Parts: sequence; C-alpha cells; structure tokens
Amino acid sequence: MALLLALMLASMFVVAGCQPVDEVEPPDNDVEVMGTVSVMGVWGGDELAAFEEVVAGWETATGGTVEFESTRDLSAILRTRVAGGNPPDLAVLPNPALMQEFAVDGELVALGDILDMGMMTSDYSDAWIDLGTVDGNLYGVFVKAATKSTVWYNPAEFEAAGYDIPETWDELIALSDQIVADGNTPWSIGIESGGATGWPATDWIQEIHLAEFGPDLHDHWLDHEIPWTHDSIRGAFERFGEIALNEEYVVGGVDNILATSFEDASFLPFEDQPRAYLYFLGAFTQGFIEGQFPDLEPLVDYDFFKFPMIDPEFEGSVTGGADVAVMFNDTPESRSLMEYLADGANWEPWARAGGFASPSLSLSLDVYPDEIAAKAAEQLTESAIFRFDVDDLMPAELQSAYFSGIVDYLQDPDDLDAILERLDAVAVDAYAE
Repeated sequence: MALLLALMLASMFVVAGCQPVDEVEPPDNDVEVMGTVSVMGVWGGDELAAFEEVVAGWETATGGTVEFESTRDLSAILRTRVAGGNPPDLAVLPNPALMQEFAVDGELVALGDILDMGMMTSDYSDAWIDLGTVDGNLYGVFVKAATKSTVWYNPAEFEAAGYDIPETWDELIALSDQIVADGNTPWSIGIESGGATGWPATDWIQEIHLAEFGPDLHDHWLDHEIPWTHDSIRGAFERFGEIALNEEYVVGGVDNILATSFEDASFLPFEDQPRAYLYFLGAFTQGFIEGQFPDLEPLVDYDFFKFPMIDPEFEGSVTGGADVAVMFNDTPESRSLMEYLADGANWEPWARAGGFASPSLSLSLDVYPDEIAAKAAEQLTESAIFRFDVDDLMPAELQSAYFSGIVDYLQDPDDLDAILERLDAVAVDAYAE
C-alpha cells in the first residue's frame, strides 16, 4: 500500500512538471524601480499642471511617483516641517534666501557628489552655480527663471524714426533727448499697484544699482551691510529720477506715473498712434502686450532690448527672479529626481507651453513658443551676473516702506536724504528681529 501511494505521488509530480508555465520577463537589473518623492513648492494651477507634465517623464522612466505639496505660505510651513524633523524630500524655493538659511543650519543635502558637476558647469553659467553655492558647496539648482532686464519698444516705429538701440546709459539718455527733439515723448511709466504701489519703480532702481555698482555692493545692500543712505543707493534713486522726474521724458509726468497701473503703462508704445517709445519692466510684459494687441507680430511690432550698461565692469548683469530646487532627504529616489530636474532639457514640455524660461543651456532655444520668449531665455543663459530683486528678499515691513519711499521720492525728490534715512531706520529694526 505504501509502495502504491509513493508511485501515485511520483506520477503526479511528473505530470505537474510537464504543464506549460507562463513566461515572466525578468526585471531589467540596470533599472531600479523608484518609490515616491515628496516635493514642496508654491506652484499651483497652470504652473503645477506644467510641472506635473515635466516630471511625468521621470515617473515613466523610473516607475516612481512625485507627490507635490503646493502652498503659498512656503517659508513658514517649510520651517515648521524642518523643525519637526519632517521635511519634504525636495523643495522648489522661489528665491535663494531660504536655501541659504537651511544650508547654513545643516538641513540641506550638498549636491556636489550627487550631480554630474562637469555637466552642471557646462550647462549653467558661473552666475547660476555661484547663486546655488553656500560655503563652497552646491545646494541648489535653479530650474526656472525670469529676467527683468528688458526695455520694450516698437521696432517698426524705431525704424521709421531712424533710432538705434542704445547699449549704454549715456546712449539711452541721448535717445530720449532725440525723441523729445522730434516732438515726441520717449517713456511710459506706471507704478500704481493697489497696496503695493511703487514696486515697478524698485525694479528700475535695483537694475541701475547692479549695472553701476556691481554684485558685491548689491549684496551688501540686501544684507543691510551698507546703510540706505549710502552713495550707491542714493545714486540709483537719482539716476531713476533723471528719467522719471523729467516732464518731457514721461507721458503725463509724475502725476500720471503715480496714477497709471504698470500693465496699462505697457500699452502706450504699441498703440496705432504710439504715445511713447520705451517701457521698462520684466519679460512678463510680453503677456500684457499680447493680451492687449493679439495681432502684433513678435520682433516686428514689439520687441525688447537689454537694459543698457552703465559700468563696463558689470556688463552682462541681469536682475530677475528664479526658482531653486533643493534636497532635504538623501534617498535613491530624491537623487534620481534631482538629477532629472537639473537637466534643463527635461523641462521642454513647460517651455513649449509658455510662461517658462530656463537658465540651462541644455534646453534648446528652439523649443520656446516664440522668438521673444527664446530671446528672454537667452538673456538668462548668457548672464555674467544675476541678482534677485532686492525688495523680493527684504523683510515685509522694509519692503512696504521701500514701496512707499518710491512714491515719496517722486512726489518730493528734494526730500531724498530724509526718505533714505527713514528707510534705513526701518531696516535697522527689521534686520534686528
């Protein structure tokens, strides 16, 4: 009986061994399937949708997942999460101030051993590498940027009048004088912006300050290592006033500057009968122009030139804003996603959609939706010196006082010394907190 049972069992094993087995493809040992990476930032709406399209390429390639937490109160929430030992894996910060703070506190992962630094130095100018570096270590990759060093004009009107693009401040003033001599008004300026009225004029002053006095003094201003009464800051106000306070230079004079919104002011050079020839504000001005004049052709009916050089030593300086990616948690997934985000070519979906520019040379200028957007991106990739708006990095109370100080200056330029003294007093208190 035992022998019979043994024979039956042996027969069963033989039959089972002959049954067909579904073939399973072995995993590719060269590809590590990733888990989830948490990312925190301020992007929402269309920007978040565009970012999700960008990281979809990483998710498809790795099997990983990106979970993005969007918040407008990024600084406070991120500080709380870090203090509680629960930071996101990565964060995309709207300026380098938080990056520097967390790097100094030892909360960030240095990227020098994670990223291909040879690729980084070939894809990004020294200006961008320097901005992402703290105490000799790279902590941040600038993945999205916007230039503000743009003076908008109507090429057709310039050609008809025989005007040349100015490359220096002196040439800019000479052009303004020529336009006046021809019986026209050179500039449109508007700084009305509700509770933030005055901020468009800060862009003028910061652009002038960087172009004339360079990045080191610009940084000292930001950190309040020089007082607001410093000759360089006073000089930047006065250069701005050389244009803004000249009633022949600006449509409607000071009263109109204070009463006109920055968006409405951008329209004047592009009307059928232009009321001005020049308008200074960042690359986002393209959206205002296109929205108001949808039939205009880029480079033909509207264009920009770079804000003119003041001191040749600082030629190529650019002001603007940018978003920087940093790493809090060193995991295989975080490393992989950071490498992916550092390659500007991977941001092509957002660049094609518009509203995006990369400082990375690896993203071809051909992918941008039009020549103006490509030209703005090129200004970023070629910038020898890049600095953020000073007011964007200031304590809130000082920023508000700065905006008000601009209005006070335009209304009473003879009171400039007192205005700068008041701003310095606010700065002393703001930076002491």
